[in-house]
Amino acid sequence: MKINIANHGYTLIWDGVYYFALSNYPHISSWELKKLLTFIDFENRHGRKTEIICEDENITKAVDHAIKHPEIVEDVLLPDKITECTYCKQKGCLTKFVCHTATPDNAKKILKSGKLLSAVKVFGKTNTELVLDPRNAAGDPEDYFDYIMFAWGNCTAGDNLVMERLLGRGATDDERQNAFTPGIRFYFRYDDIIRHPNYVFDGYHPAKVKNELLLSDYLYACIVPEHFRLEYENLIQPSLVNRIHYHKQNNYGLCDWAEAVYEFIAGFDETQE
Repeated sequence: MKINIANHGYTLIWDGVYYFALSNYPHISSWELKKLLTFIDFENRHGRKTEIICEDENITKAVDHAIKHPEIVEDVLLPDKITECTYCKQKGCLTKFVCHTATPDNAKKILKSGKLLSAVKVFGKTNTELVLDPRNAAGDPEDYFDYIMFAWGNCTAGDNLVMERLLGRGATDDERQNAFTPGIRFYFRYDDIIRHPNYVFDGYHPAKVKNELLLSDYLYACIVPEHFRLEYENLIQPSLVNRIHYHKQNNYGLCDWAEAVYEFIAGFDETQE
């Protein structure tokens, strides 16, 4: 895996390259160094070598120093806001919640079963089969399919992926704004997810959980677009009913929807504290 550290607009792993974005390029923060070392360690444990590509000498020196002295970032805490990507309305990832977004059909299965499942368990296929599946456009390695992936709570990536799944191709900017189809968002407190016995931080995803996650134990809230209410009300397990919330779409585009839903969750959370 190549790790390309440069002035990228956002962080992305695609076709064997980790495009490692920085919040304040050309400066690399302690959190970013910790994340980088965590990724290298995760890749090593899965038998994959890493190669760092960076044209900035100061960044290279900082990375080399951290690799030789990992203890300097060991106790670095997760920031409240990460600004490696500023695509969303909040201009950065807010880290109080993580989110898993599903298509409407898949969300029904999730709510009926009361579980989130890894791709291997959902599709009943081997890792090798899933790696070769045409839907694996990013070229993710085999072990990725053993996990449930989470994004930060205000991130647009999950809904964007849902649109791609529904369209069977990448969505255009115009479609994201004027023909947006939201997914179903499952929200979890970050502090709860990291206590799951199968939680993993791989230095790329905010969090992931191996095999399965029981919603009754971990789900904070599930946001369903209001127009799906009748389809969902009768299939939700009793233990989850109070955690399902319906939100009007109001012809929002992708970024407006992500902002509106997150603000709802954040406001709801404040009333519980």
